[in-house]
Amino acid sequence: MEIVTHLINDTIEFYKWTLTIADKRVEKWPLMDNPLPTLAISTSYLLFLWLGPKYMKNREPFQLRKTLIVYNFSMVFLNFFIFKELFMAARAAQYSYICQPVDYSDDPNEVRVAGALWWYFISKGIEYLDTVFFILRKKFNQVTFLHVYHHCTMFTLWWIGIKWVAGGQSFFGAHMNALIHVLMYLYYGLASCGPRIQKYLWWKKYLTIIQMVQFHVTIGHTALSLYVNCDFPHWMHYSLICYAITFIVLFGNFYYQTYRRQQPTRRDASSSTKAGKHVYNGNLNGLSRAANGTPLVTSKEEKPQENSGRRKRKGRAKRD
Repeated sequence: MEIVTHLINDTIEFYKWTLTIADKRVEKWPLMDNPLPTLAISTSYLLFLWLGPKYMKNREPFQLRKTLIVYNFSMVFLNFFIFKELFMAARAAQYSYICQPVDYSDDPNEVRVAGALWWYFISKGIEYLDTVFFILRKKFNQVTFLHVYHHCTMFTLWWIGIKWVAGGQSFFGAHMNALIHVLMYLYYGLASCGPRIQKYLWWKKYLTIIQMVQFHVTIGHTALSLYVNCDFPHWMHYSLICYAITFIVLFGNFYYQTYRRQQPTRRDASSSTKAGKHVYNGNLNGLSRAANGTPLVTSKEEKPQENSGRRKRKGRAKRD
């Protein structure tokens, strides 16, 4: 018990020390005074993951079509705003894409970068609604480990990023990810418009590919920063590399399971296409099939077989 008490006290003292080196510009911004509000929101999210399916178990799924259209296109505009602000402010401040330390001054461009990163952090909290809508529509299969891990960790970990490094190297991954989310929510917004639009949305799998490319670029950019010994917290660099690797593994597995594992070969695809045409016409290669796949002779073919049998018997009788 005494060890636990010492551990708690040491953790509190360490946290108090970290506050002395935190970014003073953001400490009065919403949710940034202390981590409790962010942790409370993330805890409520996890609680809804448990209670939501129970609540919806014996209820009809909500349609939410208009809500989803408004939500998805609102996220398109929010992420585009974040990307534009980070790109323009970083350009005005002459940021380096190789090594950019954090400038904690009140320079307007630096404050603009910090403000855009704060909005990026807020957007990750808003994205919790993705899961809420899935559960309310009873799309439980969409709530995978990857989905929950991605949403919960991004919102929680970016609080740390805004609290201590709201600028510098942090801008690179955020403005790249915001641009990708513009494309992603544009896809979901168009898909929410109904079947007339959905038939033109052939590019879903490329979103996953772009996301995986993003993680590889993040690792390369972070490794380069370490190589040139950039004046940015190295522990954050190493943590970011490990974090990106987990996403590469999870997104890679998702891509394989969704687009590769169940993809038929050309020969199988052509044969299944031909078979599908015959089945659509009511038979398969001239034979209808039972539910278990056993060929059954059609009624039109039964009569010729009976007649041929009678002819054979008649022929034998004559020879006898």
